[in-house]
Amino acid sequence: MKIDIVGAGPAGLYFALLAKKHDPSHRIRVFEQNAEGATYGWGVVFSDIGLSFLKEADAAFYEEFIAHHERCDYMEVVHRGTHVQVHGNHFSRTSRIDMLRVLQHACEREGIRIEYGKRIENARELAADCDLLVAADGGNSAVRTQLAEHFRPRFTKRRNKFAWYGTHQRFHPVSLIFRETEHGVFIAHSYQYSPQLSTFLVEVDPDTWQRAGLDTASEDESRRLCAEVFRPELGSNELLTNRSLWFEANIVSNEVWSHGNIVLLGDALRTVHFSLGSGTRMAMQDAIALHKGVAANPGDLPAALAAFEAARRDSSSSFQQSASLSLDWYENVGDKMHLDPVSFAYDYMRRTGKVSHDDLKQRDPLFARAYEALQPAA
Repeated sequence: MKIDIVGAGPAGLYFALLAKKHDPSHRIRVFEQNAEGATYGWGVVFSDIGLSFLKEADAAFYEEFIAHHERCDYMEVVHRGTHVQVHGNHFSRTSRIDMLRVLQHACEREGIRIEYGKRIENARELAADCDLLVAADGGNSAVRTQLAEHFRPRFTKRRNKFAWYGTHQRFHPVSLIFRETEHGVFIAHSYQYSPQLSTFLVEVDPDTWQRAGLDTASEDESRRLCAEVFRPELGSNELLTNRSLWFEANIVSNEVWSHGNIVLLGDALRTVHFSLGSGTRMAMQDAIALHKGVAANPGDLPAALAAFEAARRDSSSSFQQSASLSLDWYENVGDKMHLDPVSFAYDYMRRTGKVSHDDLKQRDPLFARAYEALQPAA
């Protein structure tokens, strides 16, 4: 097959790698609008469940993929200055740029051509020159935009404000820090992803954002204010910026997943909010499912794309529903701040309805017993 892929993110590159290793006769090209080595954000995090899919799909690449990851088997919820640990949650973290570099090198070894600084202005023209066009060009997909009347995308903008930072303070567990201030509640999502650096995502509601003056603050002023809010956790370390501008979550879904020989993949297809930490996992699972569909239906692209959608439609909807519930919890966290630290952490863990009390007892019996001890006798 002649396969063209728009977007050199995890979805596009991983599909390219799996397809080429399965059938070296495929001619595969990847077009990326950014320059080589350009990436924004800091680290990415995988659960052990997310990584298990990669190991099953390609065990050799899996070992290469996780070689330099930072690992931890618990998380912390910080409320009222109290650090509540919840064990049985296994996380593997790496920098986004290192993750992409590993994928890029693996693709190049297989003879996959990656063209950087190449923006696709006419998706129809590109699709006419290949057997399969994969639009893996992110949440703001240019291909999807050009063919919006076919894919029928839906966009839901959420209310809270976010800014991505990094820091040299190393947060070994995945840490969620909730801090009440005179302006309102500030939330930090933080985790170490390399020997030197941690991701530090700050979240506030719109009213808190305005009361704190962040609506008119410069990037550096915002950085300094947020650093002071979380000074007890950051210590002498400051926050680092990399286009750390405030934004709202824009949740994307599509009524139609493919059109002719063009298919959406990863964030171009559907975004999953980072409060679940599953966006990259979902993108790479998409890549696995599309590869399986193509491999199982040689010469029958409609059947391949139908198999891909059948494999991913339900899980995609389920993840987006969980993400919506997670966002609801964060957007209304002010109503939870009266809870004691253990009950607060328990409420957080059960925010999507996907984790039961029995699940928590199995994951971390000590945490479950600590919560039970706080409940009034029947």
